[in-house]
Amino acid sequence: MSLDSFLWRAGLAGVGVALAAAPLGCFVVWRRMAYFGDATAHAAILGVALAVSFDLPVFLGALLVALAMASLVTSLSARNVAVDTVLGVLAHSALALGIVAVSFLDGVRIDLMAFLFGDILAVSRWDLAIIWAGALAVVALLAWRWSALLTATLNEDLARASGIDPAREKLILTVTLAVVVAVSIKVVGVLLIGAMLIVPPAAARVFAKTPEQMVLLSGIIGATSALGGLAVSWFYDTPTGPTIVSVAAAIFIICNSLGLLVRARQGN
Repeated sequence: MSLDSFLWRAGLAGVGVALAAAPLGCFVVWRRMAYFGDATAHAAILGVALAVSFDLPVFLGALLVALAMASLVTSLSARNVAVDTVLGVLAHSALALGIVAVSFLDGVRIDLMAFLFGDILAVSRWDLAIIWAGALAVVALLAWRWSALLTATLNEDLARASGIDPAREKLILTVTLAVVVAVSIKVVGVLLIGAMLIVPPAAARVFAKTPEQMVLLSGIIGATSALGGLAVSWFYDTPTGPTIVSVAAAIFIICNSLGLLVRARQGN
């Protein structure tokens, strides 16, 4: 089979998103930035509306608005604003505003459900190129800054003593998060991107003994979820994006159950 097969393209797209989300998702879990990811993802739907309005690529519109939202949240958090409350307001407001903006587009038909929940089966070769280019860029950037990012995540005082600027490292995470949101919107949609960032790393954490192991296991779990969800969706005719997240959730439950059994046996 070749890339002319939509199933091959869908599978490659799912694996690409999983590889991009794995290392970044680990940092999201370690830094407890789950709501931050949701706010950035929800803002992407407004980027879709703006991109269509100005006849721009959807990826570009989603990326620019996701960057703007991530930068805004980072700025507010640096000013000691009540971050949880601000994130809640911004996340839901951006999503609602984006949906309202889409409704004002005259003469343009947008499959809103595809952007909300993903449409991996409709991934084109161009979409696939964008997904993998974004995924490789994210992985390369995080690999390059791995030591500094990890130090700033574990202990900001130690990072400063080592000559590392924690604010700069957080900005790098902000940029990579926006890229992942932009490339993932076609695969799992803005409502499910947060789950793909959180669930695989949360499952991987049960068995990982080092940060590097957690990233590796997270990537494997994410890719397995994408391919497994695609297969289940194909055989049972279920929505593909939500099915992928459901498979990831099932793996999370299995991993945690196995972890409890292992700890119970060690305790005995």
